[in-house]
Amino acid sequence: MKKIQFLIVVLLYTFFSATGFAAELIELKGKVVDAETQQPLPGASILIPDLRVSVMTNESGEFTLKNVPARGSFLVQIRYVGYQTITQIVDFKNVGSMEFALKSSEIAGREVVITGSANSSDNKKNSTSIATVSKADLLYRPSTNLIDAISRTPGVSQITTGAGISKPVIRGLSYNRVVTLNNGVKQQGQQWGDEHGIEIDQYSADRVEVLKGPASLMYGSDALGGVINILDALPAPEGTIKGEFLTNYATNNGLTGSSLMLQGNENGFVYRARGSYKNAYSYQTPTEYVPNSGFNESNFEGQIGLNKRWGYAHLDASSFRTNIGFYEPARNEDGQLVNEDGAPFTDEQNKDRTLAFPKQDVRHYKVALNSNILLGEGSLKATLGYQHNLRRELEAAEEDPALFLNSYTYSYDLKYSFNEVNGWAPVVGASGEFIHSLNTGGQEQLIPDFDSQAFGGFAFVKKTWDKNTFNIGARFDYRKMIGKDFHTDDVDFGAFSNKFSHITGALGYTHEFNDALSFKANAGSAFRAPNIAELSSNGVHEGVFRYEVGNPNLKPEQSYQFDASFDYENKYLSASLGGFANYINDYIYYNTSGETKEVDGRNFPVYNFVQDNAFLRGIEASLTLHPVSFIHLENGFSFTRATNRTTKESLPFIPAATLRNELRFEPKINGTEHSYLSVGIDNFFKQSKIDSFEQPSSGYTLLNAAIGTTVKLSKTQDITVYIAGKNLLDKAYYDHLSRFKPGRLSDEDPTLGIYNQGRNVTFGVNIPFTLKK
Repeated sequence: MKKIQFLIVVLLYTFFSATGFAAELIELKGKVVDAETQQPLPGASILIPDLRVSVMTNESGEFTLKNVPARGSFLVQIRYVGYQTITQIVDFKNVGSMEFALKSSEIAGREVVITGSANSSDNKKNSTSIATVSKADLLYRPSTNLIDAISRTPGVSQITTGAGISKPVIRGLSYNRVVTLNNGVKQQGQQWGDEHGIEIDQYSADRVEVLKGPASLMYGSDALGGVINILDALPAPEGTIKGEFLTNYATNNGLTGSSLMLQGNENGFVYRARGSYKNAYSYQTPTEYVPNSGFNESNFEGQIGLNKRWGYAHLDASSFRTNIGFYEPARNEDGQLVNEDGAPFTDEQNKDRTLAFPKQDVRHYKVALNSNILLGEGSLKATLGYQHNLRRELEAAEEDPALFLNSYTYSYDLKYSFNEVNGWAPVVGASGEFIHSLNTGGQEQLIPDFDSQAFGGFAFVKKTWDKNTFNIGARFDYRKMIGKDFHTDDVDFGAFSNKFSHITGALGYTHEFNDALSFKANAGSAFRAPNIAELSSNGVHEGVFRYEVGNPNLKPEQSYQFDASFDYENKYLSASLGGFANYINDYIYYNTSGETKEVDGRNFPVYNFVQDNAFLRGIEASLTLHPVSFIHLENGFSFTRATNRTTKESLPFIPAATLRNELRFEPKINGTEHSYLSVGIDNFFKQSKIDSFEQPSSGYTLLNAAIGTTVKLSKTQDITVYIAGKNLLDKAYYDHLSRFKPGRLSDEDPTLGIYNQGRNVTFGVNIPFTLKK
């Protein structure tokens, strides 16, 4: 408790003491025009991500940026619908009135990303492979959670437990090999568990950046497979108060979701508040309802902060809770799913939004202080975080939790960027975290109580010249894991203390041949320390029907990856083609020799955590065509092959090759904007490259469609409405990464399986509003 109080005091002191620097305010003015006609472009967006400020042009195409530093070089992004996005580094010390000329284009291009580097950068100048998912894609495509929404990205997929739980997979790697960031803080919520999802509100994300490949240089252990960076929108422009209300309904499981947000900016004092709620009953496959597979989710979050001439400091806090039903499947002689008494479930039970037992009750509390302060000739970015995760597995109303995991995480991340000299931009940084985890009153213990400490420091430099960028960096990491001694009649955990350290590095290069064609390549090493479950499990993991045995002598995983890609982009076309090769030494996975162990009168298969060497490789491609203003054709392909170099077998949980195609018609309709009608076909190929305990998965094709528009109710008010359908032909299929497919759902009956979600049509409304302009 003292640690929590101390952290809160530090956060509040740091936040409020920053106001002492706010003596002088400056303004920067400029204009955005059409490059050919020189006509002003009203409503264009000007954004400076590293300062967390934005502004829109007025009717004359002019803008004024307030409360920005009087010195320093920052990346400025200018966006306008129907024009090419441009990015430009601006030296605020020497800038006068700025003018930006945009060229018309059906392809926006020039994405600005912040993942994988200390400062915002043009994605073409970033050597790592980063894909972005917009807010529109997060909202207007049928999905049940945040990870489900981003899984259409080439190279990204998901391990699912029904409709309520999704775990991210990047190029075949998941669990603790993928870092999820939110508000700059590494999410810590028992990611090692198969049936543990991500405790983040889908509606709060403005966009998601996915870094594909090793990212230990910036993010330390656990970023061996990649990073999912969930980014909030920039604060409201100076002097404005605005917000949004959105709501949707999905036909398959009655999923209703609503979110209300309000934010403002008064003389550099920024604030935001959001409340969201989701509720769903049992989802339906093409053949049946899946009993007790409903869920509900609520999130309340807020932000206060300062945007001043010295930089910014923002304090975020959130309270997330989700309840998820679970069902241990059993069928009668007629093939119907039945309850423990052998009776089939009724429609009334399947559509009951009150969850039955067993179920999970998960709560996640988070406080984060993010700042970027001008210091000397450079700037210091700092993120301090506190998280409290409580995960209860409940078997009955009157009983104590079957499992109760209670963890506290304290973290910090510091990056100092030196002033760029002759194209050289050095960065140094340090980060660390402390985790204290307890079993609190649970009847079962799958892992022991433990403490984990981590520290890392890095140095990184980027050199830019002509059309080239080159970067190199190195990092040292240290991690200590202490497992506590714990013995009862049912469980036996011996005390242990493990220390891991490693040096990693990265080397990258990009080249722009011309305005259309560019190339990027990156070579990097990464490491991952074993997680608590891999080191110490000794018991029945009820959610996956197996007895797990950890190994305290495991070594850290070591990854060596190379990836490269070509990108082409002009006024009507955008295309990319890339590949990767990833060698992982001491790859950790679980395996069974056929041994069983009896617990409470039932035999469970015993799975031991072991290590071998692995090799993953694959290709990713995308093609977007916009031959005329009202036709948009988007295609994406990804393929990953993963081999155990020791046994020569395939690795488990590797996604099947995927080809996605979507044709969109975008007509111009008076009184509306961004109208569209789309038809999409998703092709999932057969996956027969599997581990010995898996079963192959057949290929399948899904038909999707959507229609939507933004209606102009007045000059300042609009409303977006949409209808989106997924699996419209109600195809019965098993996704290869579904934990409900045959061979994974039951150790007693390898033929028992539950299909993925059937036809699902989502109806949605999004209403932005402005209270003060």
